[in-house]
Amino acid sequence: MASLPLFPLSTALLPGERLPLQIFETRYLAMVRDLVQPEVEVPRFGVVAIREGNEVGTDRIRSLYDVGCTAVIRRAAVLADNRLLTVVEGADRFHLDALDDTATTPYATGLVRWLPDDDGDATTVAALADRLRAEITEMGGDEDDLPQEARALSWALPDLMDLDLADRQRLLERSSTEERLRHALYLLRRERELASTLHAAGRPRREPFNLN
Repeated sequence: MASLPLFPLSTALLPGERLPLQIFETRYLAMVRDLVQPEVEVPRFGVVAIREGNEVGTDRIRSLYDVGCTAVIRRAAVLADNRLLTVVEGADRFHLDALDDTATTPYATGLVRWLPDDDGDATTVAALADRLRAEITEMGGDEDDLPQEARALSWALPDLMDLDLADRQRLLERSSTEERLRHALYLLRRERELASTLHAAGRPRREPFNLN
């Protein structure tokens, strides 16, 4: 079991996904300062989606999802009013077993287990990846923009269409490339049927920044 600083958000971060975060709460500014010290080899924290509650404020989060994703800090810049703009990249999935009540930091620390990520049957994965690429292209996507590697493709759907928290969390909780490709196909077909029924292009995309 590992110890990991936690950053609860109203969205689920996925492996390989880049996410800008504008940070202004004192506790999370302290977390970033702790993580960018020279002795820290990989500046990372755990992003967990909020099941009940809000991002902003103290003691407003009532429950969290069990599966999250580490966020590796790729860039950081200080803005006006002591705000910090960071760009993080999703890396490894983890299961949040408990909060560490012995931690003395102003931010929450979780006790986590790293989750394995299998590919599944190679033949099935290749067929599913080809089918997903074909259906994305049929809906107007550019095949040249899609990852060639099946595992990366299995995480790529949120870059192509808007997914709500529940859908993103279900994708994150899938434990293999094969399962994620199947789920991505289901989500894509569901969106296509919805758009056809409503004669609409879908929901607007989420805002590019998450305010903590």
